[in-house]
Amino acid sequence: MKDIVLLYNECCVYEIVILNYFLKFTNCDVAFCSLGDKTITSMEGYSLNVDKTLAEIDLQDVRTLIIPGGTIASIDNAPVWEVIRRLHAQNALVAAICAGVDVLDHAGILKGIRSTHSTDEDCVRDGNVITSRANGYVDFAIEVARALDLFEDENDLQETIDFWKNHKRMQ
Repeated sequence: MKDIVLLYNECCVYEIVILNYFLKFTNCDVAFCSLGDKTITSMEGYSLNVDKTLAEIDLQDVRTLIIPGGTIASIDNAPVWEVIRRLHAQNALVAAICAGVDVLDHAGILKGIRSTHSTDEDCVRDGNVITSRANGYVDFAIEVARALDLFEDENDLQETIDFWKNHKRMQ
């Protein structure tokens, strides 16, 4: 199963760097996709290569859709909303942070569930939907990794929290 990250010009890469590290470190099958651009420029000024367009992704093979925040105008549209609704209907994990949460909201999948749009929390998981505010990027990474069962055990989870969130040195 594939974990896809929807990249677009002016997306915030820093919000998903830790999550991407977790995915790569645990040998997940990650694909960076866009709506058509082969290279995108992030909000931070990084040029990123895209593996496939969203249209080239076999949605039946998707385990996770990750949407970073940023200037979402280019992805906040009916074709993307349809992909989100379809993946949500097939119980894929749908995760968004910052302005990416607005795209989920506009797709209609936040109705009736807890999210950062309906609570004052920084990161919320309700079923197979994870939403986060920009400042919750560490919690977002940990919660998505937890939902995907990427931790070996509770000790691994706690060490991850201690290192990334509590800034404790590892021995």
